Amino acid sequence: MGYKHSLGSRLFDVFNYGLMLLLIIITVYPLLHVISISLSHADFIALGQVSFFPKGFNIKGYQIIFEKRLLYTSYANTIMYATVGTLLTLLLTSLMAYPLTVSKFRIKKPITIFLAVTMFFSGGMIPTYLLMKELHLLNTFWVMVLPGCISAYNVIIFRTFFQNIPSELRESAYMDGANDLTVLFRIYLPLSKALLATFALFTIVGHWNEWFSALIYLRDENRYPLQMFLRSIIFTQQGYGSSEQATEMIQNRQINPKNIQMAAVVITMAPILCIYPFVQKYFVKGVMVGSIKG
Repeated sequence: MGYKHSLGSRLFDVFNYGLMLLLIIITVYPLLHVISISLSHADFIALGQVSFFPKGFNIKGYQIIFEKRLLYTSYANTIMYATVGTLLTLLLTSLMAYPLTVSKFRIKKPITIFLAVTMFFSGGMIPTYLLMKELHLLNTFWVMVLPGCISAYNVIIFRTFFQNIPSELRESAYMDGANDLTVLFRIYLPLSKALLATFALFTIVGHWNEWFSALIYLRDENRYPLQMFLRSIIFTQQGYGSSEQATEMIQNRQINPKNIQMAAVVITMAPILCIYPFVQKYFVKGVMVGSIKG
């Protein structure tokens, strides 16, 4: 038996489709615009004639970027920061959240209150810098990884998600002689794949886009993440200003500075755009399930 839609329902569907189409255009246009500029001829860029599609195919901006040794160093650094930082975040957050789901854990309430307080108050940038200095973490690998390993928000979401797992599983594991670490790693985490995948992507994106911490704590450019390389290209122009070939090509109007800048943007965001579709399906399941119970 078919279902007949009313006129109001059809109008509502048309409105929804139109709104979603508008949002898609608003979202996709900047991306296409950046890619188009990176592949367009300098004259069309200077005249402002590039919009959705490239005009005058030109890949010389990419050639200049790929000739930079700092690009590969920054890529390697960012991959290491994202990998180690994500693993530590998931591990330490799980270890912090699991005890808060055990009813017999006596200091569960004080820890929860402490976590809630840290969500509203922080030491600030200068005290944090002094702390990193006292811990001898300045200009080291770990200064980009350790400070953000545990977030109060993440712990609360993990705790809420773990609370949705039947406690009978933990009790039966205790009866079989398992300890809490075994319960966490053999039962809880395997049942939390959606949560782990969701927050893994959040953490990877956070580390991939991180530049402010590097600006404050790092002095050696060989430790810079990818976003610092991008910053040098777009804001300071050091990435290509020191290249005689690039300067000559810009003066001869073979390329436009925006060719190089947008090429750097595309190279920087490409890995995240490739990863995102594979874990996007976990978002609703991972975050919304963890928010069912308070």
